[in-house]
Amino acid sequence: MSLVQTIETSGAAEWLRTSVKVLPIINAVHVIGIALLFGTILIVDLRLVGVPSTMRSFGRTAREALWLTWVGFALALVTGTLMFAANATTYVSNTAFITKMALLVLAGLNMAIFEVLTARRAADWDTGPVPMAGRIAGMLSILLWLSVIFFGRWIGFTKGYDFEVPEGVELDFDFSASFLQVAFTALA
Repeated sequence: MSLVQTIETSGAAEWLRTSVKVLPIINAVHVIGIALLFGTILIVDLRLVGVPSTMRSFGRTAREALWLTWVGFALALVTGTLMFAANATTYVSNTAFITKMALLVLAGLNMAIFEVLTARRAADWDTGPVPMAGRIAGMLSILLWLSVIFFGRWIGFTKGYDFEVPEGVELDFDFSASFLQVAFTALA
């Protein structure tokens, strides 16, 4: 627990926690990274299960999506690490967070097993039907990543953050202002 406390009390974590604008931006980039990551994985997994068709080769589909998958993974990893640092002690005791991390490990294991055992013979089925092992890996991957997203979103409802406004921040709740004025003021 001392490592987790050290992370949470670091200068960067304190800055993230007390900034009104930075953490929401990091959260938004995290969601974009996850969308890119899952979107490209879904394209490859759907090809594995034969939806919409097997006309396009698996190898080509995987090659074209892979670089975007890694970009999404990098965005999600960096921003997720920053969000974790801001409230590390809260996250390590959060069941939704622990479940999400376990599911991420399982998704990684599923991918590793697929790459080592099944995909090495992809040339044999590249333009035809995928063997049962590949279809199972694709279906399992979709299920695991949807579960990661579900539990990741659930964290937001169970995290127990301190919503106290940092000192020196003045919030203007003049409800006579239009929505756009408030939005532009918040972004400035």
